[in-house]
Parts: sequence; C-alpha cells; structure tokens
Amino acid sequence: MIALPVIVAVSLILYLYFKVKILTLKDTREMYYTNAKARMALGAFVFFFGIYQYFIFQGKFSLVIGVVFILIGGLQGYYGAKLFRYFREQIKTEQG
Repeated sequence: MIALPVIVAVSLILYLYFKVKILTLKDTREMYYTNAKARMALGAFVFFFGIYQYFIFQGKFSLVIGVVFILIGGLQGYYGAKLFRYFREQIKTEQG
C-alpha cells in the first residue's frame, strides 16, 4: 500500500522537473521531446492517483472517478509515449 503514494509523488515530481527543464532549453525539438516526457509523467500521476483514490475511499463514486482518472491518465501517457518516440527519432536523425 505504501508503493502507490510513492509512485504518485515521484511521478508528480518528475512532471514538475520536466516542465521546469523546458524553460532552460533553446532547441524546439528538445522542448517537444522534454514535454513528451512530462506528458508521460503526468499520465502516470493521474493513472496511479485514480488507483490510489479507489483504494483509500472504496465507494461507488470514487470507483467512477477513479476509472475516469485511469482512462485520462492512460490516454495522456499513451500520447506522451507516442510523441516521445517521434521526437526521439527526430533528434537521432538530426544528430547522426
């Protein structure tokens, strides 16, 4: 049970880290690449927060809200992973 709050906290910290890191970047592709990482971290945060919320409250309403959070977090993470792969390839072809 202690693992879920740790995962939620770590993913939130990673999201904030990547968003702040974007401010220091000059290259647009690097910014999009870092933003894709931030999207994945945000997706993980929302996904695991939805699971954690259900385990804490265990009611029908929290189940509905948890399912919505899980779906939104999953979609956010999926889209972030898709962008991550795309911009990783863009950066590789630019460098090599």
